[in-house]
Amino acid sequence: MASIETPICDFNQPAIDFTLPGIDGRTWSLQQCRGENGLLVMFICNHCPYVKAVQERIVRDVLELKQWGINSVAIMSNNVDEYPEDDFENMKVIANRLNFSFPYLLDETQAVAKEYNAVCTPDFFGYNADLKLQYRGRLDASRKETAPADTRRELFEAMKLIATTGIGPKDQIPGMGCSIKWK
Repeated sequence: MASIETPICDFNQPAIDFTLPGIDGRTWSLQQCRGENGLLVMFICNHCPYVKAVQERIVRDVLELKQWGINSVAIMSNNVDEYPEDDFENMKVIANRLNFSFPYLLDETQAVAKEYNAVCTPDFFGYNADLKLQYRGRLDASRKETAPADTRRELFEAMKLIATTGIGPKDQIPGMGCSIKWK
């Protein structure tokens, strides 16, 4: 299980459109996911210990970000033939268990992950109201283990800043996670 860091933020890179099936039976597009003040696009999966360490914090943060006009979407792009724990049925199980309040989408062809240049799970892309990239960093200091409860909420703070100013923080710490499992 290779550990990979995300690239630095390519400020103002436009969000890439997608049309993907969700665990709720709907097909979702970028425009359907966006919020009034921005969008958080998350590449996650079910089996990765880095994702498992922050799942509950993701759920907490995206609920709070809705109050700031930021919507969120999670995309699962791993090769499910090699990692069956990440398959569509298991995506439903995880989302139901954790009460995901955001669309959880399957990128079966991996085309969306490639277009976004997603490299790991979790990989966070924070966009402003104009769908221009303003954040490409970590959720917080968690690694394979959940960081202490009083850890600074870096992604949440960045997205609040984006919601109010349209601009993300200059200083961002890269995210880290398991490599996306390519076909």
